[in-house]
Amino acid sequence: RFQIQRGKTDPTGYKSLGDCFRTIFQREGLLGFYKGIFPPILAETPKRAVKFFTFEQYKKLLGYASLPPGLAFAIAGLGSGLTEAVVVNPFEVVKVTLQTNRNAFTEQPSSFVQARQIIKTDGLGFQGLNKGLTATLGRHGVFNMVYFGFYFNVKNILPVN
Repeated sequence: RFQIQRGKTDPTGYKSLGDCFRTIFQREGLLGFYKGIFPPILAETPKRAVKFFTFEQYKKLLGYASLPPGLAFAIAGLGSGLTEAVVVNPFEVVKVTLQTNRNAFTEQPSSFVQARQIIKTDGLGFQGLNKGLTATLGRHGVFNMVYFGFYFNVKNILPVN
């Protein structure tokens, strides 16, 4: 929730992290800190399932290529991250939309209502439910490439104990 930034010219922008905490608590109450929490919770299981399932599939596919194992794991991680991003991005869009709503928690629409509203006004494309997909692809692709590449290259070096 604290990642959302507004321009310096925005009169409703936060001046500091402390100002952000105070403003949210004063305007939106304690539950304001949890705005937009439902979409990430809802997406977590499919996100992990897609991440690990597709990593294994890409790893098998790359087993036919004559690549060094470290590189193959990194590329499989990249593929799994890109695939994961496509699944996660709509949930991220709904989450951020809910978080940027400055109304009190009790006045804000539900996640499902917000998703329907986004689809109704902006559609499913890159201006609607898939807004920011490029950034999400970059974030998840690079993270998983480093994560899986590092993990599988280092785990055999470390002692079992």
